[in-house]
Amino acid sequence: MPIPERVKTQLKKNNLSGVNKPKKTPSHPTKSHLVMAKEGDKYKLIRFGQQGVSGAGANPKTDKQKARQKSFKARHSKNIAKGKMSAAHWADKVKW
Repeated sequence: MPIPERVKTQLKKNNLSGVNKPKKTPSHPTKSHLVMAKEGDKYKLIRFGQQGVSGAGANPKTDKQKARQKSFKARHSKNIAKGKMSAAHWADKVKW
């Protein structure tokens, strides 16, 4: 199925390289990343992540980073489980 014209316009407007490919948004006042999410035949522009705050990364080293990661995943587990159409899913994938 080809990408709808309105989605192509949004991709171009936001300088996104494609669908389901997150991008940093340093000039946005509150959100740190942006992604055009696609699940099935549905598309959704999602902004996620707090500007200026980094996650613990995929491999946290210190006990404090491990605790932050564990708390984030516990706090947002229901929303992460919703899949690609939720901001929590993308924050978990990109920042944590």
